[in-house]
Amino acid sequence: MKVSVIGCGNLGSAVVKGLLAEGYDLVACDKDEDALAALPESDRINKTKDSSVAVQEGEVVILAVKPKVAGAVLDSFELEEGQVLASFAAAVSLEFLRENARGGAQVVRVMPNLAGEYNKMAAAVSPPGEVPENVQRILGDLGSYVEIDESLMDIATAVNGSGPAFVFYAMKAMKEAGVEGGLDEDAAETLTAQTFSGAAAIVNNDDRSLDELIEAVCSPGGTTIEGMEVLREADAGEPFVEAVAAAERRSEEITEELDL
Repeated sequence: MKVSVIGCGNLGSAVVKGLLAEGYDLVACDKDEDALAALPESDRINKTKDSSVAVQEGEVVILAVKPKVAGAVLDSFELEEGQVLASFAAAVSLEFLRENARGGAQVVRVMPNLAGEYNKMAAAVSPPGEVPENVQRILGDLGSYVEIDESLMDIATAVNGSGPAFVFYAMKAMKEAGVEGGLDEDAAETLTAQTFSGAAAIVNNDDRSLDELIEAVCSPGGTTIEGMEVLREADAGEPFVEAVAAAERRSEEITEELDL
């Protein structure tokens, strides 16, 4: 399957690299020559500045542009029946996509994140039950995905789209604690990153709830339970809840402001 990626900024380039690692043939399109030059050199990537040329070759066309330019970009090419337009553009509704995408392509909306570069992307896709097999394959090769109703896209945007920044923030705090305790920066960062990676692997492979997993690490009278008591007393989870809610509100506002 050949995939066209329209927009090769941070997100688009991550998608290109992740799909390249999985053996896809790709067309990468961006008006910025520097963005195209920054992509890997491969005989499996055709680079172009012309979106109308790029979409001609793609069975699936991934729209990975800023929401404010989505309308203009969609107007620059025409799709054919049998193709699929998978919009990775934040805050751009299915209604807007269907009204502005020229041609007879099927349209799906995806909320991805940057971990696609390492094939660890978390993605939400809509509409549920109508996601073509080729899009399912792409999202599965880039990481993991869930099918959700479009009305939940704003909260998905906050959880998995903005979420990596919130996780990095927590990682930074743990790293700094390690450094303050005497670890050098590289050691503290390695231990922190692998701890988060390992914890995620446990969550993905263990049937126990998050509360049960917390308790499994907290031996009575041990070190972990001492730290957990500090976190619980400070209600340390609440700022993360508020951060997700703020990101969700902003996603809703962008859609309204740009009439998407």
